[in-house]
Amino acid sequence: MGDVDFDAIVIGGGVAGLTCAYLLAQQGREVLLIERGDEPGSKNLSGGVFYCRIMEEIFPNFIEDAPIERVITRNCLSFLNKESFVNIDYWDKRLSEPVNAVTVLRSRFDPWLAEQCEEAGVTLMPGFRVDGLLREGEQFVGVCSGEDELRAHVVVTADGINSFISQEAGIREKEPNENMAIGVKSVVSLGEERIRERFNVTGNEGAAYQIVGDATEGLPGGGFMYTNRDSVSIGIVVNVPALEHGNYVVTDVHDHFLEHPAIKPFLEGGELVEYGCHMVAEGGKRMQHDLVRSGLVVIGDAAGFTLNTGFTIRGMDLAAGSARAAATAIGQAFEAEDFSQETLENYVSEYEATFVGADMDTYAKAPDFLESPEMYGKIGEMLADVLHGVYNLDQSPRKHILPTAWDAVKGSGMKLSRLAKVAYQAVRAL
Repeated sequence: MGDVDFDAIVIGGGVAGLTCAYLLAQQGREVLLIERGDEPGSKNLSGGVFYCRIMEEIFPNFIEDAPIERVITRNCLSFLNKESFVNIDYWDKRLSEPVNAVTVLRSRFDPWLAEQCEEAGVTLMPGFRVDGLLREGEQFVGVCSGEDELRAHVVVTADGINSFISQEAGIREKEPNENMAIGVKSVVSLGEERIRERFNVTGNEGAAYQIVGDATEGLPGGGFMYTNRDSVSIGIVVNVPALEHGNYVVTDVHDHFLEHPAIKPFLEGGELVEYGCHMVAEGGKRMQHDLVRSGLVVIGDAAGFTLNTGFTIRGMDLAAGSARAAATAIGQAFEAEDFSQETLENYVSEYEATFVGADMDTYAKAPDFLESPEMYGKIGEMLADVLHGVYNLDQSPRKHILPTAWDAVKGSGMKLSRLAKVAYQAVRAL
């Protein structure tokens, strides 16, 4: 099959790259994983809720051995208005038996994944910048950094949402701004006891909040708040075109959210231990294009495998799923001794046959629905007005819930036809 330095080279030490490298090493392949940071996780500002059942299938004793923070048993969907906070609070013991989701901090989690890779035989090369890909004709055959070259039968790009490697090679164009968002996250240390008290959890259980409305000052996007073992990950994700059009400063929007009177008490007395900004994929299924070339596969965030349904924000489980599909397809290519684009296209067939492709299809309309401006203002305000009518016992005669709701709709200035359309879009998208 020709002289190479490694059977496969994986670029990027996030969940996708590390999982793919591990699975390829499990097949007996010589694998090199290149990470430009000092170590995997050192440049990763993401983290949060990891829907982890796929990891339990890949890594033995994942829940017991991995550095997880908390097991998520409470999920809160919240509408934050300027002077009110409406929560749908769902707790269920079944979400911990078996474990459905955990919170992780990537600065701890990614190094653990890297250890699993090294134990499986992967060669890790941290602090190495890939300048470009090597190509012979139509076949990609390795990577280069300055004058250094490393060759492989297959290159896997898992270099994050911007995927400069794919762009430099002319495989994928820069994603349009409408497919992108900017996330700003803080990690606030509170101590384990405060976490349990303020979020109403016990033991190692945790809570996850998805928040829309005044969290982003009415801009398309949302806020999030997740409990770690002794800290809270909290922040916002905002659509890029909306920021540009409104001339907002994203860090100011983040600070506004943390200072909201309904949010601030969660963080009282805490210490800021981490802060950063990063790009987030928002395009859903329309970002899965140009993922395979001869000798090359694109996975994880670099392929846009992120889903925001309003109820959940998912990326890490989809990254791991795309990595597993890629490793399976690459294994088939080694068996056939054929690394052509036609053979490696099995990667697409593999992920489409799993929850990854199925869920990307199911929520293909979610990005468009979540751009509905009413989701970030009027709907949350209407819900608050309905509940205010129920709980504000001001000695005026009470109304049944239906006329109370109708008064809230009329007071919002939102036409009933528009409300019906938004509801219909929600049913179709979610």
